[in-house]
Formats: sequence, C-alpha cells, structure tokens
Amino acid sequence: MPSIKNWVSAARLRTLPLSISGIILATSFAAFNGYVNWYIFVLALLTTVALQVLSNFANDYGDGVKGTDNHERVGPKRAIQSGDVSPDEMFAAIKINILVIIALVVTLLFCAFGVRHFLYTMLFLALGALSVYAAINYTVGDSAYGYKGLGDIFVFIFFGLVSGLGTYFLYTLKIDHVIILPACTIGLLSVAVLNLNNMRDINSDIKSNKITLAVKLGFRKAKRYHYFLICGAICLSAVFAILYYVSPYNLLFIIMYIPLVKHLIYVRKTTNPSLLDSELKKVAISTFLLAVLMGVGYII
Repeated sequence: MPSIKNWVSAARLRTLPLSISGIILATSFAAFNGYVNWYIFVLALLTTVALQVLSNFANDYGDGVKGTDNHERVGPKRAIQSGDVSPDEMFAAIKINILVIIALVVTLLFCAFGVRHFLYTMLFLALGALSVYAAINYTVGDSAYGYKGLGDIFVFIFFGLVSGLGTYFLYTLKIDHVIILPACTIGLLSVAVLNLNNMRDINSDIKSNKITLAVKLGFRKAKRYHYFLICGAICLSAVFAILYYVSPYNLLFIIMYIPLVKHLIYVRKTTNPSLLDSELKKVAISTFLLAVLMGVGYII
C-alpha cells in the first residue's frame, strides 16, 4: 500500500496556493462590501483544495496510463510514473475524492443558500459537476481535452471566472462589476502557469502525442503567448487599480509586478524548455500573493 508520503506527493501541494487565489480574492471583496461568512470561506477553501487534489490525481492517472509520463518528462516524478502508487489505487483515490467533493459542495451550498434559493442551488450544483468533469477529463479518457489544446480555456474559466465570480456570488447572491477584472487577472495568470508547464514539457508531449496549445504553437510562439498572458494580467489589474481606487493601500498588489516582469525576462532569454521548470513555483506564488495583496488592500 502507498504510504502517506506517497499520497501527499501525488496531491502536489505546491499547486494549492494558485488554486485558492480566486477564493481569497472574492472573499476579500465580499468583506469590503459588508458580506462576511466564515463558514462559506472555510468550505469554499476546502472544496477548492479537494478539486485541485482531484485534478492532480486525475492528471497523474491519465498521463500515467497513457504513457505520457515517462523517463523524458521534466519536473518531479508523478506517483504512477515512479511506481509509488498503482493505477488501480489511484483510480480508487479519485472515486473517494469525488465523494468528498460532493459532501463539501452540498454543505457549502446549504450554508450559502439555505432552502430558500432552490434555483441558485441547482445552478451551483451544475457548476460543481462541471468542475469535477473538468478536473478529471483534462487527461483521463479518449476525449481528454488537455490532449486537444483546450486546457487553457478551462483553466481561465474555472480558476478565474468561476472561482472569482462564483465565490463572490456565494456571499452576496449577486454579481458585482468590482470582481470582474480581478477574476480575469487571476484567470490569465493561472493560464500562464499552465502554459509554462506545457512549454516545459513541449518535447516530451510531442513524442507522446499530447497536443497542448504550446505544442500547437511551437516553442517560440508559445513564449509570445506567454508574454500576452502575463502582460494582459498586469494591464487588467492596472486598469482595475485606476477605476476602483479608494486609498493607497489598494495599490499594494503592484509590488508583484516586479517578480512577474523578471519572470518574463527570464522566459525571453530561455532557449531550453526544461529550464522553465524552476519558474513554475515563482509564477504560482506571485499569483497567490497578488490576489492576497489585491484583496487585503481593500479591507485594511
């Protein structure tokens, strides 16, 4: 049986800060507008973490059984690839994880909507089901969308729009224009992390017939696409800072432009895709801190 250490490694905890960025951002703006509910905050965090772990398990399983994770893969070895967890054990863990997510989603929606807002509950149950589908079908199955260059779209929708706008709605029961630009900013930066990962793996993905958007574009054009994602996020957040300025604290998040610009310079100079591995954690943490500072700047 796999040890706890094996499962913790398979869960890839370093991906969790990025996944909860939208939750923290939306919670901060909801609090700024007078909506505070700690039960929703904790349950939303737990649900998001469970979905991210499900995604990591499913990616490990999908890429593992298809042979995409092989000796040529750059970055930390995955559980099935290394033999620490068998495909059957990973599949069982995926099913258990789905049950945990169902329990968390039902509890979260009850705390947010009670029994009075049946239509809202049905809508978010559908979003929950789509989130589970997106987490699993990125690499699992013959129609895995991650093998067709569609991962970027799903990441923008779920890490940006659903995470930001959806969480804000859980608190307020409405969509507020104030959260749109921040949610899009986090969405673009999350896609940038995915694109960075795909650029790193571009050579092994080509050999494994995993057609990511980076593979479709080629390394040089994928780098230009990466510039667009990072610069687009910076521009959107800057526009937000101008339009919704209240106090100097609102501008705290701008300090995170420094590591992002340094990252772009590094990417521009890099000609070996495997050297991009070290940048993944930097961009993910920068995104998380930008979300925290952007939110905190409005509630202090």
